[in-house]
Amino acid sequence: MSLKRKLNRYKHHLGNKEKRSGAEGGAPSQALQAPSFEKEWSAFGVKPYVFEECYCLIREVVYPLTHVHGKYSFSELHDVVGAWNNSGITHSLSSKGYQPSQLFFFDTETTGLGGGAGNTIFLLGHARVYDDKVVVKQHLLPKPGNEVALYHSFLSEVDIKSLCTYNGKAFDWPQVKTRHTLIRDRLPELPDFGHFDLLHGARRLWKHKFERVSLSTVEKEELGIERAEDTPGYLAPMIYFHFLKEERPDIIEGVLRHNELDVLSLITLYIHLSKKILSPGKTAEANEKYAMAKWLLANREAELATAQLKELESKTFEQSDRASFDLSLQYKKQGMLEKAAALWQKLRDAADEKTAWRASIELAKYYEHQKRDIPAALHITEDLLSQCSSKKLVPTEREAAQLDIRHQRLLRKCGKNIPRASAKTDGIF
Repeated sequence: MSLKRKLNRYKHHLGNKEKRSGAEGGAPSQALQAPSFEKEWSAFGVKPYVFEECYCLIREVVYPLTHVHGKYSFSELHDVVGAWNNSGITHSLSSKGYQPSQLFFFDTETTGLGGGAGNTIFLLGHARVYDDKVVVKQHLLPKPGNEVALYHSFLSEVDIKSLCTYNGKAFDWPQVKTRHTLIRDRLPELPDFGHFDLLHGARRLWKHKFERVSLSTVEKEELGIERAEDTPGYLAPMIYFHFLKEERPDIIEGVLRHNELDVLSLITLYIHLSKKILSPGKTAEANEKYAMAKWLLANREAELATAQLKELESKTFEQSDRASFDLSLQYKKQGMLEKAAALWQKLRDAADEKTAWRASIELAKYYEHQKRDIPAALHITEDLLSQCSSKKLVPTEREAAQLDIRHQRLLRKCGKNIPRASAKTDGIF
């Protein structure tokens, strides 16, 4: 059915409203007009969605599950979700209890990069992975006055369990909420659901090696995705304003394809991150392995994290001192104090000042409270005070105060009354 015929089917729904408006003395509603360039829109897979007196445009693209986007085929999402459901790992990206089609891979295009009511979303794109296919659907705002139709068409699709976005918690979904608030009297309420923001995972794992952890960087460096002749996202607002003036589909086509690739890349990225979390031992690069260990610790997966940290103990890399200290804290929690103390002794001379300070404090506490070796604890404490005096170590004011308190207590326990040094009185502060 053509766009024009589809729109004409809805004209009789507007008749009564127009009559009521005229009877009440208001201006009658304008007749619903079919989009220009009807054949071009149809050829591009675009159909109108009519609601009340306005419409938006919907484009749908279908991919087979065997389609490969970067390193993975879309069918691997089924494998990953199945692995989460069979796993005992607790994690913020876990899709345990989900079906693949309940993950809603979502991205927007807006008229600006800032927030607030002045920023309009003109394109809502999402992808879903079903048992036999992947469907990408895009909701395009053909003119600023048609937002009600845009959001009504979108909300009819949101029968989901969780959003999957890239910076969606900070930008995309707050923008949807803002625009929805302005027209909420004419729309259903926004649903409640979970949210997997994949930007957070990308930052945790790769911020040490990428200057900007943008989706385009992650695509190229981690997912094996090279975009050819892609329309840059930062040009989208300017292109959209040009489209509003001329209404030609070919003007906005590049933006639609860019958004399509964005949501497809979210599927690939979720697969990639999930595989790393579910099999952390397969991570080879040391800094990434350490980042994964910290991420697992943040999700209270201490056993998996400890295994990662043990693998790093014999390796030399940028953050090896901090990794060893984190391992020592896991030993401490597990009651393996001698192993922890051996690492603290080693880390007293760490190149990383913060790690050297914390290791020395932990070792002093160990000798004072566990070994009851007060002279040894005092020796470590006074060594720290000496390093503060020479400014080899520069503690915070709170750390210096706590060190002084520890020093005074150990002196009393040794039967001494005169402090040998003070981190606060030797000109440090």
